[in-house]
Amino acid sequence: MRYVSTRGTAPVLTFGEAMLTGLARDGGLYVPETIPTMTPEEIADLAGLSYEKAAYRIMRPFVGDAFTDAEFREAIAHAYAHFGHAARAPLVQLAPDLFLLELFHGPTLAFKDFAMQLIGQLFQIALARDGRRITIVGATSGDTGSAAIEAFRGLDNVDVFILFPEGRVSEVQRRQMTTPSESNVHALAVKGDFDDCQARLKDMFNDFAFRDEVGLAGVNSINWARVLAQVVYYFTSAVSLGAPYRPVNFTVPTGNFGDIFAGYIAKRMGLPIGKLVIATNQNDILHRALTTGRYTTDGVKPSISPSMDIQVSSNFERALFDAYGRDGKAVAQMMDELKRGGFGISQGALETLRGLYHSGRVSEEETADSIRATWRATGELVCPHTAVGIRVAENARDTSVPMVALATAHPAKFPDAVEKATGQRPPLPERMADLFTRPERVTSVPNDLAALEAVVRERRRN
Repeated sequence: MRYVSTRGTAPVLTFGEAMLTGLARDGGLYVPETIPTMTPEEIADLAGLSYEKAAYRIMRPFVGDAFTDAEFREAIAHAYAHFGHAARAPLVQLAPDLFLLELFHGPTLAFKDFAMQLIGQLFQIALARDGRRITIVGATSGDTGSAAIEAFRGLDNVDVFILFPEGRVSEVQRRQMTTPSESNVHALAVKGDFDDCQARLKDMFNDFAFRDEVGLAGVNSINWARVLAQVVYYFTSAVSLGAPYRPVNFTVPTGNFGDIFAGYIAKRMGLPIGKLVIATNQNDILHRALTTGRYTTDGVKPSISPSMDIQVSSNFERALFDAYGRDGKAVAQMMDELKRGGFGISQGALETLRGLYHSGRVSEEETADSIRATWRATGELVCPHTAVGIRVAENARDTSVPMVALATAHPAKFPDAVEKATGQRPPLPERMADLFTRPERVTSVPNDLAALEAVVRERRRN
């Protein structure tokens, strides 16, 4: 299995190389050269399997010879061993044709754990085998950072630096990043928004001297292994609802486009997905792009669903790459135009994207109303991001096809918004009950590449 860059000029890599590299050296994102497929019989055979066994069957063709069968099985087993639900990603029915896919039973209570816990295990195997050290730098709008820290804390061959926008994440999200005591993890509060954090991260990867000096690696959703791990729960949930014998629709609250792109990969593999629906909050650049054909940034507006407060959706580049017939030159040109504020999508590519994705936008008031209405109708407390997904899913429902809305985070990660909408304050799980009394370790850093690189150089272990 070989991986190519969305911008067409970086070296072709194996799965293991692409995983450890993260961002391609031409600034692009790695994608598989070809997409393996599963037959209807192979999909049907997933029914009744444990999540781990299903994950192995679904992901194994993408891995090639980067890991042995035994290594890959062991990594999957360790990745999900400490999830708080035996099904790992259980379905909850909200209405006759509407289901919630709970993706918050991992150690940091967010869907990012499905990918990050696996990547942590795979990195550990690969680095120990090769005797290498790396420095992981990530940018987060809230959940990726805590999931990365949880996955890599205490590992001998890895230093982790997580950039998050100062004052723009929830208190639970912040404390999950700032309270781990291991010396190899560092939380960096950047004076800016998430797009600033993501831009400085890409700047570090494009500073090749620095990248090579510190052994830089990335675990943001730009990392293909992140997308791959998220493909699995599309299969397991769809099979539970009757796939491959009937289609299933999915609605995904998304900011950086990684989670819904995983659904697209599942569809390409043969899973009978009917609709893939993008759910956005007031930072609705993805909805606007599909509606107008223009991808134009207009500033981030802080919301009660902060993990979606994004204007530069990195993984949308992967969708554009396929929509433009894998023309890396065209993608590179659009990404250059994005630096100047935006770009237009060609009519042919736009028609392709509209054939693959539907979209909807939810205001702040509608988000709060969705939290409240879900609680009153079902007794389920949901986080604001999940509420965005539910409201868009309700508007996109087709009573002949089950709709699955992805519940991306535990409501206790956003207790103020949930309590304001419902009068109920969701408690943290018992294992995290002391989170608010743990001492914090955090460094405030300006939105400046040189300053960030200096912190990484100073703090990383040699």
